[in-house]
Amino acid sequence: MVTSTKDEIKGTFHEVKGKIKETAGQVTNNPDLETEGKAEHRAGKVEKKVGQIEKVLEK
Repeated sequence: MVTSTKDEIKGTFHEVKGKIKETAGQVTNNPDLETEGKAEHRAGKVEKKVGQIEKVLEK
């Protein structure tokens, strides 16, 4: 599997995982978990974009 595709997949995984943590933090009224989830969600978006850019540059 190409590195760019792996980055996209990992980015999507981190986005979803972060969103779940964020929601769990809101439901349980845990601001630390909510903040951690937001950070992971954003990091996942960045990682996904990096994979997309790498894919374009490979062509």
